[in-house]
Amino acid sequence: MSSPRLAWNEPSGLTPVPDRRLGAPAVVDSWLVADGRVRDLMLHGRRFLGACAERVPGLPPATVLDFLDAVRHWLPPRGRWFPRIEAYGGPEPRLALWPRPAPAPGAGEVTLWIPPDPDPRRCPTVKGPDLRVLAGLRERARAVGADDALLYEGGGTVLETAHSALVWWRGDTLCVPEADLPVLPSVTRTHLERLAECWRCAVRRESVDLAELPGLETWTLNALHGVRPVRAWIGADSRRAPARVSARAADWRRAVRHRAVLPAANLWELPCAH
Repeated sequence: MSSPRLAWNEPSGLTPVPDRRLGAPAVVDSWLVADGRVRDLMLHGRRFLGACAERVPGLPPATVLDFLDAVRHWLPPRGRWFPRIEAYGGPEPRLALWPRPAPAPGAGEVTLWIPPDPDPRRCPTVKGPDLRVLAGLRERARAVGADDALLYEGGGTVLETAHSALVWWRGDTLCVPEADLPVLPSVTRTHLERLAECWRCAVRRESVDLAELPGLETWTLNALHGVRPVRAWIGADSRRAPARVSARAADWRRAVRHRAVLPAANLWELPCAH
């Protein structure tokens, strides 16, 4: 049985509310909490704040900040959790927290399915409006033995997966999507780019074609699983092909996983720090 939502009400705070009273969220965000520690919680909050301004303009930024502060105080000090924060539109905009336990850690590598059709999302740069579409794509991927589905434009430019950001390697250069591509602003990808800067690893922004990507070492990135290399590809014809994998992923995965911190009291007001 899933945990009930906790709706934000001033001044009473976070209180249980039946899911049927909320409907479908316009914006969501989520992150892993492990024994009270979170990776880049500030960036998740800022992404949520920006998405609310775009999709639920009836929510004052001050209200969203008060909600985020209440969520920070809620974070459990023990165990593994994967809470989801939600914003609902309509005549009476609402905010809610879904306090979900984290699923068991998945495999350290993934298989990606390449669908026959391009990206079907309506709002690719905001997490929330396309949840059902993306969940359907992942189910189709699982039906053919993959973990997730690749998303690409009609012309063949690769974007990301249904539930993760993508990066790939050209030699010793870490490659990330061009800034103008319609992808979700990935907190974990930002974290990886900052780590690359610390390690003096070259980073290149570029577009990569669907026909080329399976020949490159490719990683998926998300808040729940961190860094996971692609171990195999499954085409639209259901044929399976091995992916390029190297030993370097282990060091990057370990570094990303260990850089979680206890949330600071003035978390949402801090500038982005390198």
